[in-house]
Amino acid sequence: MATPNPSLAALSGLATLATEARNLASEHIDTLSTLEMLQVINDEDARVAAAVAVELPHIAAAVDAIAARFVQGGRLFYIGAGTSGRLGVLDASECPPTFSVPRTLVQGIIAGGDGALRTSSEATEDSPEQGAADLLAAGFGLSPTGDSLPDTLVGIAASGRTPYVLGALAHARSLGALTIGLTCSPASPIAQASDIAITPLPGPEVLTGSTRMKAGTATKLVLNMLSTGVMIRGGAVYGNLMVNVTPSNAKLVDRAQRIIMAATGCDQPTAAELLTAAGSVKTAILMQKRSLGRATAEGRLQAAHGSLAAALNP
Repeated sequence: MATPNPSLAALSGLATLATEARNLASEHIDTLSTLEMLQVINDEDARVAAAVAVELPHIAAAVDAIAARFVQGGRLFYIGAGTSGRLGVLDASECPPTFSVPRTLVQGIIAGGDGALRTSSEATEDSPEQGAADLLAAGFGLSPTGDSLPDTLVGIAASGRTPYVLGALAHARSLGALTIGLTCSPASPIAQASDIAITPLPGPEVLTGSTRMKAGTATKLVLNMLSTGVMIRGGAVYGNLMVNVTPSNAKLVDRAQRIIMAATGCDQPTAAELLTAAGSVKTAILMQKRSLGRATAEGRLQAAHGSLAAALNP
């Protein structure tokens, strides 16, 4: 008997998925005026946030689980194909400039490699072996010295069936890693293969099967919550201020000064002096609010594992 093709098995039943269904509200969208057409799209987009809200308990569980692994030296990996992969790479790429974390802490992998960010690489997404190989090549679960790391993998696929992602999840599970499935299809193979399943259901797309639209928006919202929530839990935020920001250009220097002003109540010239003297936003705020020298402030932050709130209240 021939061995079943895992790619075909994973893709079977696509026609029955909500992400492939026809949307009655847009059935005659090609006959509408431009304004009416855009109103239909906007009305459908308005459904996305409510769909994500239903999944908040699962998203919260994922944030807490990832944050706990960060404390132990773990990292966060996203993997996906097409739009899903691009959204994962985007979210990972925004973490270093927003939160001043190493680029290795949050990593995005897309089927077909970085070239697929601009040019589609459809064939690659049908290979579970390639998904596992790409995750292995990225060093998932292992440090440069070969030690085991408590990494987390988020497999992203609107359909919940992409073989490339399923292969990566299987590899992650074989290492005992935390696996999270982010899909727009409940009870899908990816959801069932994950420790935590996040499955917002935004409904059929305005253009049948075009999951870059509502499903893509839902995915982006969830990824924003995952990365931002984990960074908040890790002390990269004070109040709602991005105190980990690195002032590496004029815009970010201005932002850093405004953050110091907001946190301490000082004026702009004082904030500028503090930033120069402290070398970082967190240290500057601690120096001003507790009348400390730079070395003492840096020592308190180190003892507080980088949490400004904890350093302010030792």
